Amino acid sequence: MASPRLGTFCCPTRDAATQLALGFQPRAFLALCLGSGALRLALGLLQLRPGRRPAGPGLDSASPPTSARIVRAAIACDLLGCLGIAVRSAVWLGFPSFVDDISAVNRTDVWPAVFCVGSALWIQLLYSACFWWLFCYAVDAYLVIQRSTGQSTILLYHLMAWGLAALLSVEGALMLYYPSMARCERGLEHAIPHYITTYLPLLLVLVGNPILFRRTVTAVASLLKGRQGIYTENERRMGAVIKTRFFKIMLVFIVCWFSNVINESLLIYLEMQPDINSTSLKQLRNAAKTTWFMMGILNPAQGFLLSLAFYGWTGCCLTLPGPSKEIQWDSMTTSAAEGAPPSPGGPHEPGKGPTPKKELPGGMHTSDEALSLLSEGSDGSTIEIHIASVSRGGKAVGSLPKVRGDL
Repeated sequence: MASPRLGTFCCPTRDAATQLALGFQPRAFLALCLGSGALRLALGLLQLRPGRRPAGPGLDSASPPTSARIVRAAIACDLLGCLGIAVRSAVWLGFPSFVDDISAVNRTDVWPAVFCVGSALWIQLLYSACFWWLFCYAVDAYLVIQRSTGQSTILLYHLMAWGLAALLSVEGALMLYYPSMARCERGLEHAIPHYITTYLPLLLVLVGNPILFRRTVTAVASLLKGRQGIYTENERRMGAVIKTRFFKIMLVFIVCWFSNVINESLLIYLEMQPDINSTSLKQLRNAAKTTWFMMGILNPAQGFLLSLAFYGWTGCCLTLPGPSKEIQWDSMTTSAAEGAPPSPGGPHEPGKGPTPKKELPGGMHTSDEALSLLSEGSDGSTIEIHIASVSRGGKAVGSLPKVRGDL
């Protein structure tokens, strides 16, 4: 699992709270982390290149949208971070004496300390980058609806995710180990910057992503209503699919990482107490130990669960496709035409309908493409919406949503 305590464990003399967590059934905990990490890596091999259909017939499959690149980057960071957890756990399990060399007495061999600091920094960097990529996904989803994003935006996301992750990780490590590792046990105040740099991106996703997702869902509803001036059942389904995807993303993130927030809060509170082993703090100690083991299970599971939230079970390349059923929906323009009284000039020509009441700047094709990007990749247990814009004479006259779900 990913915790700033992995970095403080590298100090020769550890604080009481860190020793409480890392000293509780260490071999069982390392075996648990190794098993969950190995399982995540095995599942990651199956979902490394998810087999997805393109979001719409107008999108070039050779050039995936920005949202798809962000999701792949986040899952790749999670996979590499989980690899660091598995390697660290395997080394500590296989070579117990290697870990024992990290002590205040033995300072001759620097390799145990180098491995401890290097693996902790690797895990923090990759998971921090994963958090920043998830935040970039929420930002991009909102910008897509506002039509303020483009192909050059992915470069800014790369700079933001990798740059901020590297800056915070290196800064936290320097603040913790400066001027030397022999001084990094100076107390809670000395480790606070390291904890802040670790949990800042995590808390940003926990707080910022729901706000951005909510604003995006509201903008989607306004966009759907503005295209025809009405809010049909097809449009409600479209909005529900996007809202369900955002809910799944936040549910996975909260389930996998909220235990880290609880555990760190308990350990900091225990560290502030004069006697951590007092009888009155027994329940808090048990809660800290329980959440510590929960972190070992839930943190590595994030990548696989996120892949399910984005792609469903069909994201696994080896999954055999089940019987599927396609439901063709009439275009909103056609539906409006059917409900309208016949015009004096006779029936409309096939494929033509009344003039839309309201058309947003940029045309309906732009709004259809934005909605396609948001619903891209949703299949399996969720509904996938493909939107094809039909243009006649340079004028958008309708859209043909197709809903496809595996039965």
